[in-house]
Amino acid sequence: MPVFAIPFPMIDPVAVQLGPLAIKWYGLAYVVGLLGGWWYARRLVATDRLWGGLARPRPEELDDMLLFVAFGVVLGGRTGFVLFYDLPRYLERPQDILAIWQGGMSFHGGLIGATLGLWTFARRRGYPALPVFDLAAAVVPIGLFLGRIANFINSELWGRPAPDFPWAMVFPNGGPVPRYPSQLFEAFAEGILLFAVVNVLVWSGWFRRPGLVAGVFGIGYAIARIVCEFFREPDPQLGFLFGTSVDALSGGITMGMLLSLPVLFAGIWLVLRSRREASA
Repeated sequence: MPVFAIPFPMIDPVAVQLGPLAIKWYGLAYVVGLLGGWWYARRLVATDRLWGGLARPRPEELDDMLLFVAFGVVLGGRTGFVLFYDLPRYLERPQDILAIWQGGMSFHGGLIGATLGLWTFARRRGYPALPVFDLAAAVVPIGLFLGRIANFINSELWGRPAPDFPWAMVFPNGGPVPRYPSQLFEAFAEGILLFAVVNVLVWSGWFRRPGLVAGVFGIGYAIARIVCEFFREPDPQLGFLFGTSVDALSGGITMGMLLSLPVLFAGIWLVLRSRREASA
């Protein structure tokens, strides 16, 4: 064991075993994240002073919105992983595309799916899309935090080698090299920090400027993900898209960085649009 390495806390990836049915922490993270977001969203839409009279879904309508989002997240997340991260494998074995129990979900694909689900919900219910996007942006970090904690429990998506980092860990399936616990970095940046920033704006009345909260979320997520990618080991089937170094704060460009750029640009566009609308 290297001097600076912290032993990995061995946690069973299976949270509950009911006979042949195994409920894993990763699946629970999705369920609890969606339900936690649904519960918090109900509180937000019921608080009139946050909206300034803007049309938004009623609390009882969020049950339907949850279904649209859940379907979009699962379908988009799986499709995104297939297309962005492991397309050659699935072209050879297309029957594995539906085998989601084998793992493989993409946040960026899930974001696209959830956005389409929210847009469909807003259109069918007769609401403007931007306040619905703002509402979702306020609660998404809950799921992001839980998902990254589940990644840590599963000992997956670990960080790059970090022999001199005081809190490096030796992951069970990451070889003998101490690594950054990048899942925890992402849980903090994409979950706790982003939730705090976005919801300070929410409770300061920024829902009244449609698109602004969603834009700040997009900018914040993209920056957090890009920064954390410098500490995260590239996906083995892809490696670096450009460059070869695995040293932290140097080296090549990863798929996660590349996919975060459109999120960053979309967030900037939403913020500028909201400011322009407010000054008109």
